[in-house]
Amino acid sequence: MPTGIAWRDLRLLAASAALAAALVGALLWLTLGPPAERLFGTGERSGAIAAPPLEALPARPEAIAQVPVSQLPADQARARNEAIAFADTSPAAASPFRFAGTPLDQARATDCLALAAMAEAGASDQGQRAVIQVVLNRARHPAFPSRICSVVFQGSERSTGCQFTFTCDGSLRRSYGEDAWALARARAQQALEGQVYAPVGTATHYHTDWVHPYWSSQLDKIARVDTHLFFRWRGFWGTRAAARVAYAGGEPAIGALAGLAAHGAAGSAGELLVADAAPQLRHDGGNEVVMRHPNGGAFLVHLGAAASAEAALALGRELCGGSGYCQVQAWTDRAAVPAAYPVPAASRTRLSFSYVRDAGGAEIVFYDCRHFTAVPRERCLPRAAARVS
Repeated sequence: MPTGIAWRDLRLLAASAALAAALVGALLWLTLGPPAERLFGTGERSGAIAAPPLEALPARPEAIAQVPVSQLPADQARARNEAIAFADTSPAAASPFRFAGTPLDQARATDCLALAAMAEAGASDQGQRAVIQVVLNRARHPAFPSRICSVVFQGSERSTGCQFTFTCDGSLRRSYGEDAWALARARAQQALEGQVYAPVGTATHYHTDWVHPYWSSQLDKIARVDTHLFFRWRGFWGTRAAARVAYAGGEPAIGALAGLAAHGAAGSAGELLVADAAPQLRHDGGNEVVMRHPNGGAFLVHLGAAASAEAALALGRELCGGSGYCQVQAWTDRAAVPAAYPVPAASRTRLSFSYVRDAGGAEIVFYDCRHFTAVPRERCLPRAAARVS
């Protein structure tokens, strides 16, 4: 020990050093954020560091609508998107998905993933796999529902606010061939069995390159696949460690899939995906809503025998309300009203009234002119060709 230094001086030096260390630690906290963000950040470390407990995490991010809203012309939107640099040129791949549901859960999840893939990415193999990966990333993220079909159809009961545009803009009327279904289902099943599409990493959002949504500046741009740009949350919530919600099954029945997924490759949920029987809903004027689609955009109705053509039209408009695609089918014979989707052929030929409002707001209205005798002929339902989706 050096001579000439008193014990009191050593104690003072030690106390000063401890105070300095505490001040530096506080400065790092204020500058860099909580330990979880410093450890994981946007460039996740290897698995050597365990994820912090949930109670120690930063506040869960608010869900951002997947549907892009952009008022810019396509060329300007592309220019703005191009000006945003990729945050990570080699994003860490997502962890393999661990499916733990029943065979019915698997059938429903497969159909929901396949439909989202086709509707969002067309026939592109890479594009479909990218969309499927984003859905699975969301299903494990605390900011989104924990069931696959619930992720795909989140917000579809509203005319605005749907997370995936095709679920609320009328695109569900589109049909796909059996070959297309078979290929999309195969990709979905591979993902459910643990295959990872690495290029999009832990992305939870994407949009086409010809729009520039408001949330582009709130997330990290990490990948491009075909014409889609992919994004992840910043900080801890964009890492693999954040995707810690375990899949527990319980996939909901999606009525909108009933007419779309009933055919195709073996293993489809098929007829199991009809809408769940809802409690009967009474409506003023002696009319009865017997069945409502889970997405809120279609109704099967019993019309009172005294209902006029004007009253039927008013009912259709009232039930549909708002904006976006909507469909109302009604029968004056209560026994002909089906209790679930898809509508059987026997009921189609006995239809009394059909009201459809397309995504652009145009109305298509037809009546059974054997009952509504004062209706113009061009508004009469063609009996032999009466079709209900």
